[in-house]
Amino acid sequence: MSDARTVTVTTDLRDYAVAHGTWVPDRVLDDLRSETAALGPPAGMQIGPDQGQLLTFLARLVGARHAVEVGTFTGYSSICIARGLAPGGRLVCCDVSEEWTAVARRAWDRAGVADRIDLRIAPALDTLRALPADEHVDLAFIDADKPGYSSYWAELVPRARPGGVLAVDNVLWSGRVVDAGTDDVDTRALQAFNDQVAADDRVDVMILPAFDGLTLARKR
Repeated sequence: MSDARTVTVTTDLRDYAVAHGTWVPDRVLDDLRSETAALGPPAGMQIGPDQGQLLTFLARLVGARHAVEVGTFTGYSSICIARGLAPGGRLVCCDVSEEWTAVARRAWDRAGVADRIDLRIAPALDTLRALPADEHVDLAFIDADKPGYSSYWAELVPRARPGGVLAVDNVLWSGRVVDAGTDDVDTRALQAFNDQVAADDRVDVMILPAFDGLTLARKR
């Protein structure tokens, strides 16, 4: 029996949904998508406009003043988060690539959000462990190397404030997470991560079966 709740998300349908949200991508984001596409295969790491719209929505929903992003790439998601920050809010971006984040820096300047972003070029674990240990993070977005997810989660959850939100991308991995016999390193890392999160009694959690699977967790 087919699932009547399932809809195939075409590009046209995605664009329709985004156009009927509070904001639509502007020239800065459109140009950034084009510049990133020119990178070739790595461009697949960039989120889409629908997911960017959600990140801005989440930042506004929680009144985010302290946000963290693990995995910045060329800056699309960071622009979306930064635009949703409360007045005086700051976003700490963790990445290891000077090349890709150079694209991000130019886009932040064009978008007028550079003054809200603190880019730290270093292994993300080092950056996260250097953050204050108290519960202060309002919003965190993880979209980086899959074997690192469990460690990033372990550092961020204790630092999230009660009611703070953590979003984690690619957790369904094009559906491959249901393959119990896989020997793919990334898939196995995501399977272990998803089990870890499901068992974490510090958060309320759901997996949104959209994009490539997005975990949404709320700190209790």
